[in-house]
Amino acid sequence: MKRQLNIREEAARCLFCQDAPCTKACGTGDPARAIRAIRFDNADIAGQWVAACSEADLERAEQACIHYDRPIRIRELLAAVPQPAKAALPSLEIDFCGFHCENPFFLASSAVCTNYEMVARALEAGWAGVFYKTICMQEIKEVSPRFDAIGKPFSGFRNMEQLSENPVDMDFDILRRLKQQYPTKMIVASIMGQTEEEWIELAHMAEEAGVDAVELNFSCPQMRLAGMGSDVGQNAELVTFYTAYVKRAVKIPVIPKMTPNITNINEPAMGAYFAGANAISAINTIKSITLNEEVKVSDKYAISGYSGRAVKPIAQRFIADMASNPIIKGVEYSGIGGIETWRDALEYIQLGCTNVQVCTAVMEYGYRIIDDLVLGMQHEMARRGVTRLADCVGELLGSVVKPSDMDRDTVVYPKIDRERCIGCGRCQLSCADGGHQAITFDTTTRQPHIVGTKCVGCHLCRLVCPTGAMGLTKRIPKKE
Repeated sequence: MKRQLNIREEAARCLFCQDAPCTKACGTGDPARAIRAIRFDNADIAGQWVAACSEADLERAEQACIHYDRPIRIRELLAAVPQPAKAALPSLEIDFCGFHCENPFFLASSAVCTNYEMVARALEAGWAGVFYKTICMQEIKEVSPRFDAIGKPFSGFRNMEQLSENPVDMDFDILRRLKQQYPTKMIVASIMGQTEEEWIELAHMAEEAGVDAVELNFSCPQMRLAGMGSDVGQNAELVTFYTAYVKRAVKIPVIPKMTPNITNINEPAMGAYFAGANAISAINTIKSITLNEEVKVSDKYAISGYSGRAVKPIAQRFIADMASNPIIKGVEYSGIGGIETWRDALEYIQLGCTNVQVCTAVMEYGYRIIDDLVLGMQHEMARRGVTRLADCVGELLGSVVKPSDMDRDTVVYPKIDRERCIGCGRCQLSCADGGHQAITFDTTTRQPHIVGTKCVGCHLCRLVCPTGAMGLTKRIPKKE
């Protein structure tokens, strides 16, 4: 029996070429855009870019594919996506710190926004705003190489980069020009001082440049100077003092940025709250080390920041911790960490964020991912009948509980879809060696079978199944 193509896996193989040869060869549609939509969780609407394409068009596109391994199976891939029905799409407008934003998607303070030309291109592409790369008084000297990645596509990304290398006056002039040129976009200056006087001076300069808010970087994990970055963010007293100094110095909103390199993020967050913070950004990168010979610096390894998809669950845990804190009231949240698709962003919003920031995905795929972030979010809202993005803010917080509050009296058993099962036996191997020995495997028929008397409903089998052949039954009470 012919197995159905896993369209997400095949789309992930795409190189996402600049000036894609497949689209140029097709001539009547944009298969590259359709494949990108599938990759970024928009398979349901991908068909719109190839609706006019014939089989011959897509065959030419497939022949033009320059993949280093084997061509993307464009015809089979795009034949599997539906033709989307026309629908009225809701607006993604939302307010953040009193500023009316066209959508919740911002560039995070990082390598993706270090000069005027970069930010201008991003804003023209449809990003609602920018947290500009952190400005400081100190001379910044970077290392080479400074990046490393785990996996392709990146599952994790290691970054040794620090703050802006531009002169301070140059950066504030860039911010001034950006605000003048793009008055409807939200421009946020990220700053980092080493003393009270530096924090206040930088904040004043930001306000004079006309920016809409100032972010306080209490979180960079790889500063070469002590008393900066995450050294501050790990100290609730310093977070409180520096936030208070800046709040007294300027009238624009103040947004402290929290570090994840801490056990209890609520301690510095409450310090920021009591000092008058208007919003909180979280998280910055996680301290890490990658032992890759190719990225050693002068034959040495160093601890630095880790980001990308791997950190999303950690970042969301910190957001949930703060947003669920009954003491912290009236503070908005800007979520950061592992956001690649609209679904990732929506999860942050559902945990209480009114704004999200993206870095690593832009570094890997470019500013163009904003198209799928916006379209995917709009189509999901339309599907749910939601007309205001603000109505989604915090809607899942009530479902986040402590382990002690979980339902331990019921169970959901897995079930096998024989049509999808290919007989690989992965479920039996994992259950035998990492589960409860509740699956047998017939080597003659190559079929697994669940032993109900042993199964505890852990669902390891479902997670390792490569074809999605393990489904769910109804939740039922556990047998005594």
